[in-house]
Amino acid sequence: MGHRVFPVVGWAERGDGRAEGHGNSVPRFHITWGTGPGVVAPFERRVREHVDAGRIRFAFRHRVDELVLEGGAVVGVRGATLEPSGVDRGRPSSRVETGDFELRGQAVIVTSGGIGGNHDLVRRSWPERLGTPPATMVSGVPAHVDGRMLGISEAAGARIINPDRMWHYVEGLRNWDPIWDNHGIRILPGPSSLWLDATGKRLPAPYFPGFDTLGTLRHLRTTGHDYSWFVLTQKIIEKEFALSGSEQNPDLTGKDVKLLLSRVKAGAPGPVEAFKRHGADFVVADTLAELVAGMNRVGEPGLIEEAPLRRLIEQRDRELDNTYSKDAQVTAIRGARNYRGDKLIRVATPHRLLDPKAGPLIAVRLNILTRKTLGGLETDLSGRCLTAGGDPLPGLYAAGEVNGFGGGGMHGYNALEGTFLGGCLFSGRTAGRAAAAACL
Repeated sequence: MGHRVFPVVGWAERGDGRAEGHGNSVPRFHITWGTGPGVVAPFERRVREHVDAGRIRFAFRHRVDELVLEGGAVVGVRGATLEPSGVDRGRPSSRVETGDFELRGQAVIVTSGGIGGNHDLVRRSWPERLGTPPATMVSGVPAHVDGRMLGISEAAGARIINPDRMWHYVEGLRNWDPIWDNHGIRILPGPSSLWLDATGKRLPAPYFPGFDTLGTLRHLRTTGHDYSWFVLTQKIIEKEFALSGSEQNPDLTGKDVKLLLSRVKAGAPGPVEAFKRHGADFVVADTLAELVAGMNRVGEPGLIEEAPLRRLIEQRDRELDNTYSKDAQVTAIRGARNYRGDKLIRVATPHRLLDPKAGPLIAVRLNILTRKTLGGLETDLSGRCLTAGGDPLPGLYAAGEVNGFGGGGMHGYNALEGTFLGGCLFSGRTAGRAAAAACL
């Protein structure tokens, strides 16, 4: 189909420190050559071929408000047509209704995504095991990812299961150049930044950058604050900061080899430097005293004190002189560099954070970023939506995040970074083939 991946495989979600515990035991984070648009392109090409042949019709600006039920089966959808809108991607479009519509078919497949754009619904679904829901979050998805079709499908008789299964990131940035309201961008970090809570206390092992997303989230929800901090150096940000989003990776998105090679040169990638210059969550300083002053401006005033933070950093820095360091993060950094891909492009050479030659010092305020819904519409192995009694609801199918990437929660309560896209693709193929077979 033309799908290609970047040759260096990333090692995300390294785990909770136990051989039998959560985490990826090997690198498995494959980056698509072309990023998100590169994933979509082969499918879009085929769909447009069918549009040109008259086999598929797009119905833009048609908002589904209800599933049509007849004889206990879903036979179509009805809702409102909306006036044309030419707003840019991610921006709120007009909701002025211009009429009603009803479309009928032998099968309806729901692929409306999760709930990450609806923070009220995220909070209502927030599991007790993750502590209290945050009062403040940034959105990793646009507002239309609001869970609306979950309620509409449930009203028609479909069953929602595992609504408390969710995956939200703890390394979110407020986008200085947003595409949608409250737009958050995730840092995909290497392992070297020092991770502190909002008051300057170091997070305990194994909550290091890139190790255990939900474990770190659970810990941070005990601190009483909705944000935390990375403290790092220019040397670390140049090699270890990657940003989520196709627009944050113009080299990979544009398949630009020349631009890609610039990543191995001195300096951080252009989008990272832009965040460092313009991002509201960044503090850059030549001295620790200046850094602390900036952290207290960007975060809640007076929470960070220079003397305890200096002592903490000096203790960490001393461990770099110890070949047999008892600092678990230092050991993890050295271990990560045993993987050639990390050593080449992902993990900085270990160094003292207070070494002026590695500077300037950088602090980054990290916000909780809503992203993935791991529960949803319960489906069988054919992608058919099930009722509360466990029977298929005739005519209704679901795929992707709206049914927890498959079945209503196939990832369980934790999941693994690098495994989400596959669930979308394969649940979509399963539902599509099953629906097509049922319509013959």
